[in-house]
Amino acid sequence: MTTQPPPVAELSADEARRIALRAQGFLGAPDRRAGVRGVLRHLGAVQLDTISVLARSHELVPYARLGAVGRPAVDSAYWTEGHSFEYWSHAACVLPVEEWPHFAFRRRAYRARPQWHHDLPDDAYDKVIAQLRAEGPLTATELGGAKNGGEWWDWSASKIAVERALMHGEVVCVERRGWKRVYDLAERAIPAELLAAEPDDAECLRRLVGLAGQALGVGTRADITDYHRLKGEHFDSVIADSGLVPVSVEGWSKPAWADPAALATVPRGRHRTTLLSPFDSLIWERARTERIFGFTHRLEAYVPKPKRVHGYFAMPLLSGGRLLGRVDPAREGRTLVAKQVSLESAKAVEPMARALREAAEWVGCDSVRVERVDSPGLAAPLVAALG
Repeated sequence: MTTQPPPVAELSADEARRIALRAQGFLGAPDRRAGVRGVLRHLGAVQLDTISVLARSHELVPYARLGAVGRPAVDSAYWTEGHSFEYWSHAACVLPVEEWPHFAFRRRAYRARPQWHHDLPDDAYDKVIAQLRAEGPLTATELGGAKNGGEWWDWSASKIAVERALMHGEVVCVERRGWKRVYDLAERAIPAELLAAEPDDAECLRRLVGLAGQALGVGTRADITDYHRLKGEHFDSVIADSGLVPVSVEGWSKPAWADPAALATVPRGRHRTTLLSPFDSLIWERARTERIFGFTHRLEAYVPKPKRVHGYFAMPLLSGGRLLGRVDPAREGRTLVAKQVSLESAKAVEPMARALREAAEWVGCDSVRVERVDSPGLAAPLVAALG
């Protein structure tokens, strides 16, 4: 682990929390003119996920920051005019196209990988590339089928080949169509000047560590590496040249680094009241969420139903810069159903009602029904506030 120089600033826990909120776009006036694309550039990565309850996570992320942006406009903003590409960052993420060169280190690592989980017939890779050159952009189904007919991991040769080509950087996912990846050749999808750029690993890592620090505002080594799923040794090798500066934070047991721009002005402005996707970058790292907000959150979609505490897709409630509760939502026709609501205190009732009403309107629902509130004494006040 790197030896940290003396901190340039000492932050209170509250200052660190506000810096993090502003860096993530939740404190201060949102940049509505830049819109969804501005959110993507600001965050540097927006995670994708198959789960869709209110909406898919990549729609919920700009909604949480901008309010009721039109849902068709979200996908359009990401995918049209070559503005972004999908690649492996924190997980499968939408990434600003200008960051294509800085994932060269990961593409090189994949090309050098000696073993893969799937075997690939000798000619399958070249066939997929040739088909995309002649007919692309195409989905895996259009390339010859995604599966062999077995379990979900029983991919066809063409699916294995095109996913391998995506990891190598010869192919790009240029959009999602019916949640299927749409593949095209990088030579067509990526602007020529970006495609030609091939920075070395050190330059890639400096950029990604710096971007993560800016997006977080302030973070530990683990926070910053987790943002783009880098390794600790990656961080150690470039932190001195990343542009981030060492700080200490009250109550944090580990050293921290901050974006100098985040330290230059006091974070102030209007707080958003909103529901957060569990995959939102404000809270996607559990230890950081507990450290900053004193709030323990776990995605329970993959937990057996009898063992769930807060529900399948519990969405934390952010209000006043605090996490005040969570709701497990569903939709029945034009009704948003709050299947399970957990509130930290009575102070969370009105913000939860406001967030539920706004979310319902955004997804085209005209009513909200509450099924269960963990604190029974808060059920009637919540229903009244919704009315």
